[in-house]
Amino acid sequence: MTATTAPEAALGVLPRADGSAKYSHAGYTVTASVSGPIEAQRRDEHAYEAHVDVVVRPAAGVGGTRERHLESILQSTLAQIILIKNFPRSLIQIVLQVEDSPENDYVNTKLVQASLNFAIMPALIQTAVLALLSAGVPMRATLTATAVAMAHRDGAKKTIVDPTPRDIETAQSVHVFAFTSRDELLLAESEGDFTVEEWDDVCETAKKVCCHSAPAKEGMAMVLDDEDVGGPDMRQFLRSTMKSKVDADLHWK
Repeated sequence: MTATTAPEAALGVLPRADGSAKYSHAGYTVTASVSGPIEAQRRDEHAYEAHVDVVVRPAAGVGGTRERHLESILQSTLAQIILIKNFPRSLIQIVLQVEDSPENDYVNTKLVQASLNFAIMPALIQTAVLALLSAGVPMRATLTATAVAMAHRDGAKKTIVDPTPRDIETAQSVHVFAFTSRDELLLAESEGDFTVEEWDDVCETAKKVCCHSAPAKEGMAMVLDDEDVGGPDMRQFLRSTMKSKVDADLHWK
């Protein structure tokens, strides 16, 4: 899958989990399972809210300290949209298994390098949200995410949505943004050299990808907004994915 390929998703792929999803986009394929709310161990108990536990597993090998860093970011992000106060002394566990990535086959592709691999973060966030929806976990809002790189090419600045690993290597800065269904900025992670004005530009580009809903075209489940920002309409994609799942579940009625 190339970075320009439309995202694909399937819900309920793991029959023994409370909820599950498989998501593929920009060369990354991630499968997620959700268990909960279930009884939490005493060390994880919170008297007034549920504990959100996120586990990231690399495509090869075992996780390291940088997976733990990714898990920390995802945990704090998802805990803000899940209605955790509805389930005191409970646990909601989200396991994310990376199945494929567009990294060079001759380079170590373990997710242990994740702190420098911003491109995979939107895939992890999107898969987790889809799995939470599949499990029916109450949330105050849904979440859409994208990665944007700022590069200098031919003497001009260029904004790249869903950058490839090569784009990230040559980019001046890389950014990951996540917006709620209420158009609220929930996550912003950046690295590299950039000015405040450049950050504002990439944030506006990411908001168009995550929050702009173009009218659906007949016979298309997902609309690409190539003229505006060159990225997929993530909000429309999320809606169409859930609609397809509901239609399939209610087909027998």
